[in-house]
Amino acid sequence: MTATLRALVIDDEIQLRRLLKLALQSRGYEVFEAQSGTLGLSEAAFRKLDVILLDLGLPDMDGLEVLKRLREWTDTPVLILSVRDHEDTKVAALENGADDYVTKPFSTAELTARLKAIQRRRKAPDEAVLSLGGLTLDFTARTVLLEGQPLKLTATEYSLLKLLARHAGRILTGNRILTTVWGPSAGEHAQYLRVYVGHLRRKLADSGVEIKNDPGIGYRLVVSDK
Repeated sequence: MTATLRALVIDDEIQLRRLLKLALQSRGYEVFEAQSGTLGLSEAAFRKLDVILLDLGLPDMDGLEVLKRLREWTDTPVLILSVRDHEDTKVAALENGADDYVTKPFSTAELTARLKAIQRRRKAPDEAVLSLGGLTLDFTARTVLLEGQPLKLTATEYSLLKLLARHAGRILTGNRILTTVWGPSAGEHAQYLRVYVGHLRRKLADSGVEIKNDPGIGYRLVVSDK
């Protein structure tokens, strides 16, 4: 029997909590609720959770503060749900440990897709071999196969693809990608990232995966459902 997934919704809007509870329960989640940051932190400490859905506009403290406190002691995935759509806010949330960011209003289909991506990452975060669409990445051998055939990549292209693949479905900020792939002094050289993303996109054509850009924020690797 498949274990029940457990979600915590931290949001002060009771109507939204009810809608999210129904949507999540229909997809096999046991749902807990909290209407404030303080109660949310308490619930998160008390429950063994698979995901936390966190609003930023809470009555007692800013959601970013809740996120920072959570990240002091738990790596439970956090999906931000917020009406705030400014780039700086999204970047701040992602760089403070959010796994993804969805702007309100959102569709159930979008929410489900983001949750599936989070579940996929949680199931096997440290696999030596990872299959995504038509790609197979062997992190031990440092090889990539496209439809069973070797895909020739430069060392930098491989490092970039590895990072995106390890976090498939998750937005990674441009700064995080630059500092991880090129080093801590590369944060101001966004042109590096644009050039190499372009190279990878051409090489990954028809692979079943796509590198999508969230303008001003970063990139995510998306696996096609086809």
